[in-house]
Order: sequence, then C-alpha cells, then structure tokens
Amino acid sequence: MKILSNRGHDMPSSPIRKLVPFADKAVADGKHVYYLNIGQPDIKTPETFLNPIKNLDMPVVAYGPSAGFLSLRKKFAEYYQRFNMDVEADDILITTGGSEAIIFTLMAIMDIGDEVIIPEPFYTNYNGFAVQAGVNVVPIKSSIEDGFQLPPIESIREKITNKTRAIMICNPNNPTGYVYSKAEMEALRQIVLDNNLFLLTDEVYREFVYDGAEHISAMHLKGIEDRVIMLDSVSKRYSACGARIGMIVSKNHEVIESALKFGMARLCPPSIEQVGCEAAVDTPDSYFEEVIIEYKKRRDLMVSLLREIPGVVCPNPKGAFYLVCKLPVDDADKFAQWMLTDFSVNNATMMMAPANGFYATEGLGKDEVRIAYVLNTDDIKKSIHILAEGLKAYPGKL
Repeated sequence: MKILSNRGHDMPSSPIRKLVPFADKAVADGKHVYYLNIGQPDIKTPETFLNPIKNLDMPVVAYGPSAGFLSLRKKFAEYYQRFNMDVEADDILITTGGSEAIIFTLMAIMDIGDEVIIPEPFYTNYNGFAVQAGVNVVPIKSSIEDGFQLPPIESIREKITNKTRAIMICNPNNPTGYVYSKAEMEALRQIVLDNNLFLLTDEVYREFVYDGAEHISAMHLKGIEDRVIMLDSVSKRYSACGARIGMIVSKNHEVIESALKFGMARLCPPSIEQVGCEAAVDTPDSYFEEVIIEYKKRRDLMVSLLREIPGVVCPNPKGAFYLVCKLPVDDADKFAQWMLTDFSVNNATMMMAPANGFYATEGLGKDEVRIAYVLNTDDIKKSIHILAEGLKAYPGKL
C-alpha cells in the first residue's frame, strides 16, 4: 500500500537543518557546538521592534486582514521609497515569512509543470517551495572560481522553453554572498523583456552589502515594472527570524490579487509581529551602521582564516552573511556529519551546511559548504580552528 504522496516523497530535506539530530546528540554528550549552519544572527533585535510588543494593549488577538494591516503596508511603502522604489501600500501583500511570499508567488503566476530558471547555488528551500507549488526549477550553474557571478547570459537564454515563466535571483545572494552588478541586472531585464517573463527577486539581505558594493534592486529596472515581483522579509533586517513576517511587492496588481486569494485561504499573517514590524521601520540608521560594521569584521576574519587552511577555496562575499567555500574532502556532507559525531577540539565542534543541497544539479557542491558568519569574532576564531584541525584528521581528506 502506498503511504506517501509523490510530493511528500519528492520534498527535500533542508541541508541547513538535517544535521540537527547529530548536533543535538553532540550536545547531549557534553560537547559545545558552534552553529554556523544557519542564518540565525546573534545580533540583538532592535528595541523599536520589541517595545510595542512588550507594551501591547490588545485585549483580543483577533484575525487581521488577509493582506496584512493597512497601516503596516503603508509603513513598508515608506521604507521602500527611501530606496527610490515606486511602491505604495496597494503594491504590498504581507505574508507569513518570506517563505510564504515565495510559495504564494510561484502558485500565483505558474501552473503545475511550469519552469523557473534560477542561478545555482541558491537558497536551498527554493527546491522545497517548487515541489510544494508543483513547478520545476531549471538551474544555471555559477562557479566558485569567479566568485559565483551571474552565469553567461546566453546560457540563460538557452534554457528558456515554452514552459518558462520566470527567472529568480537572490540579491545579495544566499548562500554565496554575491551582489549582482548593475550590468548583470540590466542583462536580466533584457531577457525578461525579450521573452515576456517574470523576474522574481529575493532581496531579504538588502541592507547588508560591503566594500562599497551597490545593491541594485529589480524594482529599479525600467520597462519591466509589471514583470518584477520582489520577495522580502524582516527576519534578517531586524534580526527577528522568529517573527515570520514577509511580503510580496509588485506593481502588477493581478499578481497581488492572485496571491491574496492564497492569503485568504490561510486567513491572515501573524498580528502581534505586525505591530512590532510597523514600529521597527523607524529603527534608526545607526543600528544598521553598527550591524554592517560588525558583519564586515566577522566576514573579514572568517575569510582570512579559511584562506589560511591548505586546500580551502574561499571567495570574498560582498553581501548577506554567508559564504560558500570548497574543502579538500571527498564528500562535504559526510565531513559535516563526521565533525559532529566523531571530532572535537577541547570538547567542542562546529556545524556547517553541506552545499550540495543548495544546488539542483545532481553532483554539484559535493566538496563545498555554506558557512554563516553569524557568531561573534571569538567564536568564529574557535570554530575555524576546529574546522582546520578537523580537516587534518578527516579520513576522507583529499
């Protein structure tokens, strides 16, 4: 008797979370684990977000509008306008996290069997979202050798079929930290224009760019305003990953109205967190200035330490708070697990995310890992020391 659906069978496990049982076992055995596998910063959530929740005067936590509170959508519109985006409240749909924003968008614009082109490696859950929506990811390989820049435009054009509905990017990128240049964004604009496609742009890490890099939003591209769908979240911006407030932003109101129907089926996004988000939009620039300085310091330290390890290849990311590096191992998945089950330094070990789960093409990323620089510099030093010692001891070292 068949027990699971094909969809349940095809739904991938997250490489970010699938090693958690091994980490839990290491902790139960008395080891200290440094968690560099997940984008959960140790940066404090700003008081502008927390205070309205602490002082909440809400006798009944009632259902809210399916599109999200109008006052919050107006506030978010003001936020986007600071970045020279032509966005009004009616262009925004509040979702339960950025994850729901992506799922709703895929279901709103694509039929079962349609295709979305995505440069890989990409945020691993895109694979899962595509399975849920019944659509197919068509990957375009980027390379660690050139820092994961956009693959050649012709290679993207070659993948377009009569089932292609959209191109999707994450900018700044998770997992690589790559920031797309203006020329790359203009090239994508032209492909979208030439082929009547949607451009889905995940811009969750907008604030976090370094070394003078400029974040070019797809919302700035001219001539495809009705083809751009921006996907966003407060999780990383305000270090509020558990708040689960995201948004779909588009000038195409057919897209917003279609996504809203899915929103009605789940009733409404969380009410209490929306209160915190509305106030958090007024978080002073000084908060972000300090956070960016801190992330850059962590990045610089981690990249320098990784590059000191023989055999490790590590590009210098320009944004977000992740990097993908190549390790001199036969299988990074097995190595990451081995680090949790078989290895420690002074009774401590570290956790990474195997990068093969950030690719859709079978076999890619087998010797790569994603590491998040979300811990303080002392913990980063200890973690990378453990990694270096682990590479010396690992039996599958190349």
